[in-house]
Amino acid sequence: MNFAQGTKRRAMQDRAIVPMINVVFLLLVFFLMTASLTPPAPFEIDPVEAEGVLTDPPPDTLHIAADGHLAYETARGDAVFGALANRDADRPLPIRADSGLPASELAALLPRLAEIGIADIRLVTVQP
Repeated sequence: MNFAQGTKRRAMQDRAIVPMINVVFLLLVFFLMTASLTPPAPFEIDPVEAEGVLTDPPPDTLHIAADGHLAYETARGDAVFGALANRDADRPLPIRADSGLPASELAALLPRLAEIGIADIRLVTVQP
């Protein structure tokens, strides 16, 4: 009995799978690097519809519910303004408001944002 031949053939088969494992690993790394991970919305919002490009809200978005509740990152309610004060004021602030929110309530929020140094806002919308 010659057991050396079977061992050699088995070693060749094991070596043939190494390139496939390398390719799978590289694909995994590629998809992890190109994926965009966004945190879930703090509450359900029916966004405003408008013609234009459909975009996902960035992670530093101010969320406004139909009843006027505010959320920014982990802050809720009036604590949002303290969290926004620590934000870089040079970047525009994306706002994702519910379509049921009256425009007057959104307009009333703008002076409070201006007080903490946020002058440039962007309303996040979806296509109808």
